[in-house]
Amino acid sequence: MNVALLLPLPIVLPLFAAGVLLVLGRRRNAQAWTSVAIMSIVLVTSIILLICSADGPVVLDVGNWAAPVGISLVADRLSTIMLATSVAVTLLVLIYSIFQGVADGERGAPTAVYYPAFMILSAGVSDAFLTGDLFNMYVGFEMLLTASFVLLTMGGTSERMRSGSVYVIVSLVSSMIFLAGLGMTYAAVGTVNMADLAIKLPEIDPGIRLILQVMFLVAFGLKAAIFPLSAWLPDSYPTASGPVTAVFAGLLTKVGVYAIIRTQFLLFPGGKLDTVLGVFAIVTMVVGILGAIAQENAKRLLSFTLVSHIGYLIWGVSIGNAAGLSSTIFYAIHHIVVQTALFLVVGLIGWVAGTTSLVKLGSIMKAAPVVAVLYFLPAISLGGIPPFSGFLGKIGLIEASAERATGLDYALIAAGLITSLLTLYAVIRVWNMAFWQEAPEELPDRAYPGGMVATASGLVALMLAITVCAAPIRSFTDGAATELLQRTPYISAVLPDYKRGSGISPEVAEKDPVPTPEPGATPSVKFPFGDEPTQSGPTGKPSKTPRSTPSPAPTTASNGGETR
Repeated sequence: MNVALLLPLPIVLPLFAAGVLLVLGRRRNAQAWTSVAIMSIVLVTSIILLICSADGPVVLDVGNWAAPVGISLVADRLSTIMLATSVAVTLLVLIYSIFQGVADGERGAPTAVYYPAFMILSAGVSDAFLTGDLFNMYVGFEMLLTASFVLLTMGGTSERMRSGSVYVIVSLVSSMIFLAGLGMTYAAVGTVNMADLAIKLPEIDPGIRLILQVMFLVAFGLKAAIFPLSAWLPDSYPTASGPVTAVFAGLLTKVGVYAIIRTQFLLFPGGKLDTVLGVFAIVTMVVGILGAIAQENAKRLLSFTLVSHIGYLIWGVSIGNAAGLSSTIFYAIHHIVVQTALFLVVGLIGWVAGTTSLVKLGSIMKAAPVVAVLYFLPAISLGGIPPFSGFLGKIGLIEASAERATGLDYALIAAGLITSLLTLYAVIRVWNMAFWQEAPEELPDRAYPGGMVATASGLVALMLAITVCAAPIRSFTDGAATELLQRTPYISAVLPDYKRGSGISPEVAEKDPVPTPEPGATPSVKFPFGDEPTQSGPTGKPSKTPRSTPSPAPTTASNGGETR
């Protein structure tokens, strides 16, 4: 089986489903379970791609037009682990929303568009992870923006419309910066294919290259909610319905982080902005968690912890060595699951108590002990209590910083420890006020649907699975970090030796073959970072670069570990 043929499915299937769901209109049950069926297929596809990517990047040239002329879809270790985690979380949130109701029970909400918008959101996330060129990453972001606005403002309340407007304005600013950087990149090198850019960007003026790097970092920093580009998030996310807030918190910021990792390591190696990223990581962690401990609403508190823990991901990017990058990827999948689980549990709290205001909550431990357990486990994982996945990810970041051992690294370690302690304080405060203390008023006698508890339990179980399987997952993320730092496996998979960069499909090549180069002839493309790889697959088929590919010399030196 040609595994590469599976690559379009995580994008195409949800888009096709969105059209079908619109035709189904207000037949809620048909819409709901059709969505679940489609996302289940996408999850199986993502897991297959995850397994296959362990042998090297899998590439599909859409329409058999070879890169860099055609559109390439690329499934490497980084993209597949992010994709599989995101799809699993999306599926569980989708099931949760079926049992809760897609608009928190508000009458008059246009629920017929909920499931189509959810499918478009999933397609946008998948496109951002799998695309091999910057323009189609931009398209994925725009799909995200469109679907997010629909989901965020569903119900049409003044609060949601205001928050949705802020979100759209911020997203449009990010998109404009991204599009401007995209245009400048194409003007400078004549391509937007990321593998081709990795070869050609080192040849342009260093000043222009730095400007492009900064523009992409700002555009993706807005998406990722890095301070000071994060002020919009705590005001936007809490106003949406419970399932929407959960999926936003788990996925949307991680798409921005993914784009930062992909561009900073593949397109702009050398770590010119590592110090800047390190400083922003410190400020994001500290300012975010200080905002969290000042909140009196559980949703807003979790929104600030979301911002704070994005700082941990940027911390790993700023280190620039294999250990730091591997820890970032591990912490990203942990955070997708844990943050989503916490928002779903807060949705359960709101269902049981009728509010998420901490000053009005209490006695939930007695009223709903299962909900208490479902909150406690991901909360202490987020706080970094061993042996849970949050602790393992943070320890990895600390070890990576200690390996490099600069003054900034010690500042990052200190900020990370302080943030972890304050996170623990914040989540315990929620525990005391919502679960442990007596409620100021008698709680409403309202049973919660078992399906909501089951799906929230599924996310908690997934978090525990990440903890139990931390060793093989960390081995996988180590391989992802190595691929990113070497760059050779990605580039050689997208632009194989045969007819590299010609834009000619295999079918055309068979009809009009190009003479084989004489032995010893100069290759058509020179790699700026070392020897050209010698093993690759044919264009349009899965290209698997062995893990034994010789590691190129690092672009810059470091005090320890493999560096970019």
